[in-house]
Amino acid sequence: MTGQPSAPTAPRTAIRLPAPAPGWAEPADVVVVGSGVAGLTAALRCAAAGLRTVVVTKARLDDGSTRWAQGGIAAALGEGDTPEQHLDDTLVAGAGLCDADAVRLLVTEGPDAVRRLIDTGAVFDKADAAGTIALTREGGHHRRRIAHAGGDATGAEISRALVEAVRARRIRTVENALVLDLLTDAEGRTAGVTLHVMGEGRHDGVGAIHAPAVVLATGGMGQVFSATTNPAVSTGDGVALALRAGAEVSDLEFVQFHPTVLFLGADAEGQQPLVSEAVRGEGAYLVDAGGTRFMVGRHELAELAPRDIVAKAITRRMLEQDAEHMYLDGRHFGAEMWAERFPTILAACRAHGIDPVTEPVPVAPAAHYASGGIRTDRSGRTTLPGLYACGETACTGVHGANRLASNSLLEGLVYAERIAEAIVAARPAGAPAPVPAEPARTETIPLLAPEQRFAIQRAMTRGAGVIRSEASLAEAAETLSALRAQAGDTTAEGAPAEAKPAEPGAESWEATNLLCVARVLVDSARRRTETRGCHWREDHPDRDDTHWRRHLVTRLNQDRTLSVHTTDGAGLPATVPAGETP
Repeated sequence: MTGQPSAPTAPRTAIRLPAPAPGWAEPADVVVVGSGVAGLTAALRCAAAGLRTVVVTKARLDDGSTRWAQGGIAAALGEGDTPEQHLDDTLVAGAGLCDADAVRLLVTEGPDAVRRLIDTGAVFDKADAAGTIALTREGGHHRRRIAHAGGDATGAEISRALVEAVRARRIRTVENALVLDLLTDAEGRTAGVTLHVMGEGRHDGVGAIHAPAVVLATGGMGQVFSATTNPAVSTGDGVALALRAGAEVSDLEFVQFHPTVLFLGADAEGQQPLVSEAVRGEGAYLVDAGGTRFMVGRHELAELAPRDIVAKAITRRMLEQDAEHMYLDGRHFGAEMWAERFPTILAACRAHGIDPVTEPVPVAPAAHYASGGIRTDRSGRTTLPGLYACGETACTGVHGANRLASNSLLEGLVYAERIAEAIVAARPAGAPAPVPAEPARTETIPLLAPEQRFAIQRAMTRGAGVIRSEASLAEAAETLSALRAQAGDTTAEGAPAEAKPAEPGAESWEATNLLCVARVLVDSARRRTETRGCHWREDHPDRDDTHWRRHLVTRLNQDRTLSVHTTDGAGLPATVPAGETP
């Protein structure tokens, strides 16, 4: 890994969301923002080391993306499987853009991390009376290495175990709190966060937690699209905060669209029911309206090809047949297998009038997972001293251009543990909390009206969805620029317009965060003039390793323009700020 950005040496201009001044504050050694597998694992490890740890979460502790994960967690736990085989499958799925060293770390540390998760209290399905963990296959895996719980409720079980462990340890938690911005000290180092607590509690309204270490584990940004598997809280808050703070993000163009999401109609919006890849792993197959298995012959793994390949194949078939969806056929499973192995999916389908036992399930791709995010090193450090990121909000280099199925829970687990190790090594427990210092100048980013969230989602779905082109992306960029201008952003192309900035509040802050991440996603997708992984440019249909086997790295300048550069190759550069211990 090469390159080493310098740490800020003097107060700089801060870009922040318009918000009231904090009305309360409390000290901590570390504040973890997010309560999925990554956030709670980091919090538990930090607290176990004696650090004063505060968990901030946008809804309830168990309301993040983790509990929606159906398939499972991938690790080389089975007889005959090895980390090297897991590495190979991950690199293939990542389409030439995985950081091989980051993947090797994931797959070698992964099995023991899963065992520690079991020790924490997570209970996985067993294959026999001896307690052998049951393993299944998913897309892109050549071996059965997916551990699952409750049939198709793995995320819910992991969330349950971690939440219970956090409560048992009495870790301080702040629920129903939207993180706003990063605080820094006089030297530009992390000094905590501001946040807005919604509803009654120990603290209400805007406040602050002062801490020298901040871990962003805020999940994804699926709500930037009209239809997604992500919960409503997944509005890219961590990535937007990091951009405003001056951190670098990478690879936001690589948004994975899950191939098999329950089709609820062309106009369906918001979170859509997922039909886990594990259903295909157990033998269900994709067919069109005529019953033809169109994946056979397209890839050696057929329905179990990597997700980008399956999503593209479904989309192509839909275009060829002028169809709104395809079908997933698991009728041959029988009622008992559906009820025992996939009870959650069975219930979701029946709730929408579809019975998988007797009929094929209508499916179509929907936004699912962000392979890119806040750029980190292998200890979760970002380009800002004291700021860490893990889970879906981070870009560790593991996923490359397309995430391998069920690697996300493992990545959150492994990298959260490494973050805790780095924080413990850098900070003695009980040291005084840092004192935030106001930068020389603070600028606020214009706020979008809450209803503009839907305009963003429609523009992104039309222009930056499964299939993209310069024309569609340019149209999306124009819409996003117009929204910025309407909010009063004078740096937007075409400004000035009649400005209508919104009042500060949770919905307007979320809409503004979505606009921020959408803008970077579209800009990156326009720059990457090739098709690779889950980035499909119909006007550049071929993969171009000569020019594009590299990462796009983006930073938000103080004037709110974007600064973009490319890496020298597939490996991500180092992020450790000057003066910090690697």
